[in-house]
Amino acid sequence: MALVSGPRQVGKTTVCRGLGDRYFNWDNTDDRRILVKGPAALAEALELDRLRADLPVVVLDELHKTPRWKAILKGFFDTYGERAKVMVTGSSRLDVFRRGGDSLMGRYLLYRMHPWSVAECARVDLPDHEIRLPMPIDEADWEALWVHGGFPEPFLRRDLRFTRRWRSLRQDQLAHEDLRELTRVQELGTLEILMRLLAERSGEQLVYANLAAEVGVAVDTIKRWVDLLEHLHYGFLVRPWFTNVAKALRKEPKWFLRDWSGILDEGHRAETLTACHLLKAVEGWTDLGFGTFELHYLRDKQKREVDFLVVKDRQPWFLVEVKTSDTRLSPALAYFQAQTGAPHAFQAVVNLPFEALDCFKAIRPVTVPLRTLLSQML
Repeated sequence: MALVSGPRQVGKTTVCRGLGDRYFNWDNTDDRRILVKGPAALAEALELDRLRADLPVVVLDELHKTPRWKAILKGFFDTYGERAKVMVTGSSRLDVFRRGGDSLMGRYLLYRMHPWSVAECARVDLPDHEIRLPMPIDEADWEALWVHGGFPEPFLRRDLRFTRRWRSLRQDQLAHEDLRELTRVQELGTLEILMRLLAERSGEQLVYANLAAEVGVAVDTIKRWVDLLEHLHYGFLVRPWFTNVAKALRKEPKWFLRDWSGILDEGHRAETLTACHLLKAVEGWTDLGFGTFELHYLRDKQKREVDFLVVKDRQPWFLVEVKTSDTRLSPALAYFQAQTGAPHAFQAVVNLPFEALDCFKAIRPVTVPLRTLLSQML
């Protein structure tokens, strides 16, 4: 089976319905009657006893809303898995519920969806390997990504008033629907305060003790809530790179929102846009089987810092420092390239025009247009 996970309103249902032959939604009462009867009723509705040239693709949406969802999936897959292809998707809560227990272990592959990206504006085919040749995108597409973000509705509408209303509605749905199901109701008001604080700090290091003092709860509570918001795809953490994993986990992570469109500071918006693109790349490359990829940042006691380090199979691969306009190379790039042994080091500049040159042919620190670099990703 394929489990499709990702942020709320990223387009999971639309994509899966387009790929599927039959679609069942737990929120539809007619579909629910079939699903609650068990695997045999679902198999009958799909006519799995009929001889076919191609296996039918069944999409099961919002199934995790029933406590028995794993038992239903396990029973159907174990009995009829050779007669149908199964895709399971739902809201961002699916990722939280998926982590509870291992009754589906070995029966599914996870695919993670992300917002629209620079590379997808240029092409939508799957790559044969990680890095592709750069391709230009329309200036209008680049401007839309910068202003409206990568979520499909605001990106396609390109109307600032709509984008603002959509962003507010998505925030409300996350706080009052997803979180309400996963937390005690009396905690929601305090948790929303944390969400507002995190919305203002995309691209910054999280100091849990400071957040706890501002929100008025214990440090362990803040850590638990940040972890929950990450699993609900409100944002994500990027941890510092150390060869010692335990040491990395003890250091402060950096926090990034999934939607960069509402970030007012241009520097933080550029860094968050880049973080979202790099996360999409490392998770996508991992899901496609190219290796195990991770996203980190670098900082030492002398406060030298590089925004991002992409790691492949536990080996540093390339560094990225993000700037809006500054083309003077940061000395930290050469320093950390020497320290980590990473083959590539880029200073990616937002306001540089596209260049039809492969960034990954450079083995020394080099300034590159951000849109060129991102067009080589996913």
